[in-house]
Amino acid sequence: MPKKSRKNVGLIGLGIIGSRVANALRVGGFHVYVWNRTPRAAPNFLASPRQVAELCDVIQLFVADAQALFDVLEAMGDALTSSHIIICNATVGPEATLEAARMVQERGGQFLDAPFAGSKAAAQNRELVYYIGGEDKTLEAVEGVLQASSKEIVKIGKVGDAAVIKVATNMIVAVTVQTLAEAYAIVKESGVAPGALAEALKHHGVRSAVGEVKLAKMLERDYEPHFSLKHMFKDVQLGIHIANSLDIDLPATTATAGVMYGGLTKGWADDDVAVLGRAYQKEAPAVTAEKGPILLKGPGEAKAAPVAPEPGGEKKEVPRESNAEELRNMGIKLPEATVETVAAKAPEVPKTDGVTASEGLPEVKSETAKGEAPKEAGKVEALAKKAVDGAEKTGTGAPEENRGNGAPGETEREHTPFVRIRRWFGTGSPS
Repeated sequence: MPKKSRKNVGLIGLGIIGSRVANALRVGGFHVYVWNRTPRAAPNFLASPRQVAELCDVIQLFVADAQALFDVLEAMGDALTSSHIIICNATVGPEATLEAARMVQERGGQFLDAPFAGSKAAAQNRELVYYIGGEDKTLEAVEGVLQASSKEIVKIGKVGDAAVIKVATNMIVAVTVQTLAEAYAIVKESGVAPGALAEALKHHGVRSAVGEVKLAKMLERDYEPHFSLKHMFKDVQLGIHIANSLDIDLPATTATAGVMYGGLTKGWADDDVAVLGRAYQKEAPAVTAEKGPILLKGPGEAKAAPVAPEPGGEKKEVPRESNAEELRNMGIKLPEATVETVAAKAPEVPKTDGVTASEGLPEVKSETAKGEAPKEAGKVEALAKKAVDGAEKTGTGAPEENRGNGAPGETEREHTPFVRIRRWFGTGSPS
């Protein structure tokens, strides 16, 4: 086996980004030793993470999720020592990042929180942007390694802070892509050439690199992965998990998560996130994935998502609402009351003892003899009519809890709006 050298750099995770970073390091003059869960025909491919740690003091990790991160660190065993600097380039959220840092630091090693911005083209061109959380001296020791594959290194703060920034920026990307897909659909169905949207956005204030790249992929119906749907869904879930811990509602992100999950049930997991535009295209989607994403609930806690079902042909499925159980299984926090659509009713006049007519109306108990009309009936009826008349004038509905959503003859109980997710892509439910 080769000897350990300062020029040795380990890299674990040879996916879309990791494989290209490994090549950038080789171009930069480093001796690169690699490992991947699935064996690859790559130079200096080693048998285990332990062997990587035995040869390299600096190791970059481009693994898919928190469980893979923990597994790799455990697999290094006692080969991970105080001489090591572990650079975590995975997007796993702050909790898992802090747990990984603890695992490294317990063995005397140093840890750098270093997620990145940029997809396949940026990695290919050595133009990634690294967000850094950790000690300045740790960054200084590995700055040359990071510079080999990047155009910018942005210091954020302590370990865990960069992980938060990475999740936050990916939330913006996810919602942007879904909004582009919706705009594309409106333009196309209105009879306007979809390419006109791309031309218009070139001169609009919302123009962005993400928008240009992802809209172009929708227009060309080219969903070769640069950033896969399954990984973006995982990152959006991390954002929802963080928000839940902070008691923050994320209506746009949560709605997008529901749409993305529908795409996963259609087998689009390994396609580029731009595949969200396929919902508005005529051809039946091809199944390109055997398994769904990893659903993360926190450090060390993960479970496999359900296997994507076989496509149901070209028949267009009717969108439906995600129920409360499905949303909770996706990691979305719901208040105790669930969203339900109920038929609007005018307050009823009480007919028997102990019946309450409506919120805000007094409870009426009849004390009349058998066969007599309740003495308070007329009063309650008048109050009920007044409540309904007032609601019609103000447009606020009868009781506030039953305000309508605009559909004729229906009202909706008050709730945070983010839980109303339409399933545009299918009817599969999480298990």
